[in-house]
Amino acid sequence: MPRSRPGLGEAPAWRGLLIGAALLLAAWLLVLPLLVLFVEAFSGGVAAFTAAVTNPDAAAAIRLTLVVAAIVVPANTVFGVAAAWCITRFRFRGRRLLQVLVGLPFSVSPVVSGLVWVLMFGAQGWFGPLLSDTGLRIVFALPGIVLATLFVTLPFVAGQLIPLMGAQGVAEEEAALVLGATGPQMFLRVTLPKIRWGLLQGVLLCSARSMGEFGAVSVVSGRIRGLTNTVPLHIEVLYQEYDIAAAFGVATLLAGVALLTIVLRAGLDLRGEALRVRGSQARLAVAA
Repeated sequence: MPRSRPGLGEAPAWRGLLIGAALLLAAWLLVLPLLVLFVEAFSGGVAAFTAAVTNPDAAAAIRLTLVVAAIVVPANTVFGVAAAWCITRFRFRGRRLLQVLVGLPFSVSPVVSGLVWVLMFGAQGWFGPLLSDTGLRIVFALPGIVLATLFVTLPFVAGQLIPLMGAQGVAEEEAALVLGATGPQMFLRVTLPKIRWGLLQGVLLCSARSMGEFGAVSVVSGRIRGLTNTVPLHIEVLYQEYDIAAAFGVATLLAGVALLTIVLRAGLDLRGEALRVRGSQARLAVAA
């Protein structure tokens, strides 16, 4: 009989080569750029770095970024939970369409999504004359930035919860209802504890993306320095003015957010895996 080809698990040389290539690629594309970023940020010393991140324009950009995130993340959290609940717990016409629409922002360029809001609420847009008569400003103001960021970050919470809730099933929730729990009681005591780690991961991803969004916000903000510039836009302004050290200094704030998100998400993954193993052991003990 011909000898079977050894699998990857039986070829230490190939396994080592693939692992080494993956580590080398990660170091080249991820670790090295971050290292360069922090080196350049502190190339002028701690005093220059502090001046860059405490500059009035930088402070205004940081405040605006945090305000946008404080609005967008709770809104997308509520939407994500509601959308995941509807898609995984009900069967209705348009269910597949809703699931497709939830993932639509992943397929649309952020610049295009920002342009849509300009076409709707700009001075020459569909609702421009009406807004002009009422004195309301959407584009080139906080509402437009919030709308653009909402659209771009829409899938993150729902995208984490839909597969998770679909895999968990409804047996425990139905049992809670049979035992007399109300809808809110069932959600708070049965559903929420089951999805909390996935929900936290979605919130983390949504937070990081809302603070780092550039394309959509650059279209609707008008790039008014000190007023509608978020942190990514302020970094671009500094770079275009050849204030490289300051640009890298402010960029470390976003890099810090990204690193913190990675660490927290890894911790949530470990915690969730530990709970799944513990649950499996408990079920095996009961079955035995």
